[in-house]
Amino acid sequence: MVQEKANYEVKRMARLLGVSRSGFYAWVARQAGQPGPQRRERDDLDAKVRTVFIESDEVYGAPRVHAQLAREGTQVDVKTVARSMARQGLEGISPKKFTPVTTLPGVEAHTIPDRVRRGWDQGGLDRCWISDITYLRTGEGWVYLAAVTDGHSRRIIGWAMDTHMHTDLVERALRMAHTLRGELPDDVVFHADRGCQFTSEQMHRVCQDLQVLQSVGRTGVCWDNAMAESVWATLKTEFYDRHTWSTRAEARQAVARWIEVVYNRRRLHSSLGYVPPVEFEMNLFNKPAAEAPEAA
Repeated sequence: MVQEKANYEVKRMARLLGVSRSGFYAWVARQAGQPGPQRRERDDLDAKVRTVFIESDEVYGAPRVHAQLAREGTQVDVKTVARSMARQGLEGISPKKFTPVTTLPGVEAHTIPDRVRRGWDQGGLDRCWISDITYLRTGEGWVYLAAVTDGHSRRIIGWAMDTHMHTDLVERALRMAHTLRGELPDDVVFHADRGCQFTSEQMHRVCQDLQVLQSVGRTGVCWDNAMAESVWATLKTEFYDRHTWSTRAEARQAVARWIEVVYNRRRLHSSLGYVPPVEFEMNLFNKPAAEAPEAA
């Protein structure tokens, strides 16, 4: 029909061939590179998916991209998002399998029980704080990072970095958490592994001063502090392994930003229903009070 339309009317050719004129013109438009409604809708979704992926520092997989799109008002199926990412060659980052490392215990001057028993989320804020230490390589040498995480909101509420991993490092992180939270209930549990920094007499005195209850897992059983290991897995996979720093100062600045801006306020946490920890805490405070029962 395209070849003969100069010689014959499109209407007559369509009638003789048993096709519609609208179908012919739609085909011509497609051949001319003009996308139809479905193609335009797909391209629009691809652009939104790509934007969310890039803004996540290229770490989100389909579930988190899907959750962020929903937060922005775009309602699509997670499988549709997965197909869009595959179509564009976008691939999120998955945490590497955790390899247990035995913690060397310190000399215990007092007995510390396991008050948590892997139940890190005790159903509310400031009921269980989880702590651990990890290391970061820079061009000037190692930087050690201690963090304190709220077991309910997954928010890192205290952290400290230094060139050593003495008890002072953990004390600074714990005091930062205590200052951030302010007035606390009487039964806040501070849980960690049996590393010498956490079982030292100095840490015992600090916890007594701050009126928090110490708790430690079993020696060499990494799963007794798995929430802290999960935080480190996210840090290493989504951030640390993708950057290098020439100086310790650069590492401190970058890690501080990642904790406060990305992890606490932007990253969607699947365990929280795909919202960031700070937003999760704000939602708890903004929940309307339960209606009082009517008087008899």
